[in-house]
Amino acid sequence: MSQRKEKVAQRIKEEISTIIHDKIKDPRIGFLTITKVELTNDLRSAKVFYSVLGEADKKKEAHDGLTSANKYIRKLVGDTMELRYTPEIFFKLDTSTEYGIHIGKIFDVIEKEREEKEELEEAKSVELEEEEGEDD
Repeated sequence: MSQRKEKVAQRIKEEISTIIHDKIKDPRIGFLTITKVELTNDLRSAKVFYSVLGEADKKKEAHDGLTSANKYIRKLVGDTMELRYTPEIFFKLDTSTEYGIHIGKIFDVIEKEREEKEELEEAKSVELEEEEGEDD
């Protein structure tokens, strides 16, 4: 990605985050984080990735809230940024955070099973040593 495109994407991310948190009062949006912005090469379209912690209904509500506020958000972005064209905004749910949490839980289960296996093997070795001591 070109340096200008990266800077514009970062600035759009910051602007949309500020707009959502400070200017939009839609209760459907709630606690939402803008995670990433991807721009087309001509800077006319922006995929805005967001994450919402919660159940599927909260995510659906947040998406509906963002969709209804899309034109307002785009207008405010256009008013604050000095671009020839204000990019068309498409909101996409970012599931990478949830995926990371899921992977972390899997690692926790694996670690717990490994510890249990080590404890079992240690108990067996102690038991064998005791039996050998009795045989003498």
